[in-house]
Amino acid sequence: MNPDLEKLFPYPFERLAKLKEGITPPVQLRHIAMSIGEPKHAPPEFVLQTLRDNLAGLGTYPMAKGLPELRQAIARWLTRRFKLQAGRIDPERHVLPVSGTREGLFAFAQAVVDRAARPLVLMPNPFYQIYEGAAFLAGAEPYFLNTMEENGFLPDLDAVPDKIWRSCQLLYICTPGNPTGAVMDHTYLKRVLDLADRYDFIVASDECYAEIYLDDAKPPPGLLQICEETGRHDFKRCVAFHSLSKRSSLPGLRSGFVAGDAEILAKFLLYRTYHGCALPLPVQIASVRAWDDERHVVENRRLYQQKFQAAMEILGPVMDVHYPPAAFYLWPKTPIDDERFARELFAQQNLTVLPGSYLSRPTGDGDPGKNRVRISLVPSLADCTEAAHRIRTFVESL
Repeated sequence: MNPDLEKLFPYPFERLAKLKEGITPPVQLRHIAMSIGEPKHAPPEFVLQTLRDNLAGLGTYPMAKGLPELRQAIARWLTRRFKLQAGRIDPERHVLPVSGTREGLFAFAQAVVDRAARPLVLMPNPFYQIYEGAAFLAGAEPYFLNTMEENGFLPDLDAVPDKIWRSCQLLYICTPGNPTGAVMDHTYLKRVLDLADRYDFIVASDECYAEIYLDDAKPPPGLLQICEETGRHDFKRCVAFHSLSKRSSLPGLRSGFVAGDAEILAKFLLYRTYHGCALPLPVQIASVRAWDDERHVVENRRLYQQKFQAAMEILGPVMDVHYPPAAFYLWPKTPIDDERFARELFAQQNLTVLPGSYLSRPTGDGDPGKNRVRISLVPSLADCTEAAHRIRTFVESL
């Protein structure tokens, strides 16, 4: 067996299940799950109908590169969303479909990391656990960049030692961030590009929450947008990952893409040809419709904005919690240990949240997930409101 498998940590939800073992929550309260970032809004009906209309496509092997129509739709969306010059994104060279960002982010490290060079893969802490697993199984070591409140929940890039940057081959960034909802602004992303040029590493920007934000007038910028603004028209060293899972409430469609540096994507396509993860044709055709429509995205975003407002009005007076600029999580401090908080909340209120320490790793500068919990505002508005009242009742009882 691959010895690097032994380095993998238990997945956060496996740990959460063990934490809850042996507990019988109040039977009069129905369970509300707020631990997993799985969108629960109704999928767009026109996408579902497109799937139904094209099921005959299951009789054909799909290609790893995807349909030209899909890559063209993605290029159109990128151009609109991130204010790129018309024609800047070449659907033949700059875009590849992936089976959701999770699969793409994991596979990407396997393709780009040179394991013979004792590489480091840098990532935010706390983080989406796929980054860490991808680093280990690519033969690299993860290096964690703490995202602390005093730095706006963004890594302090200037605090990273020079020797660490020199060993870095791949930097994962997540904007808007999971679990903090922090957004990397134009200045911050330009600093990332400067570092990539100076130390010659690749930047993989996980932007799967980019369409869920609280201020309609301030959509989060993306890495390719900063490339456009800085004249990096070849997107050198830069790739961005997007998905329909959060944007369109289609997590089961497993449809996303990676876009950016054409030289990198040519090698990644070679990898994917062997990897065998091409999107089924009905999924690709339905994805074209989803990327070309914005009305359902606006409505999706409005629903999350309502839930944030309701939850914050209830929890704000009793918890150290703040509105994030984007994503669909709350990331409050807990008045007691985060594991104990999650366990006792479940025991008393039949409500599940995720301990923050399950999403982070302890470092020499502390554990940024300790004594925080991630609350996913994915249930209905009514359920989120009820959940917030239950959490408040629990906090006031401590």
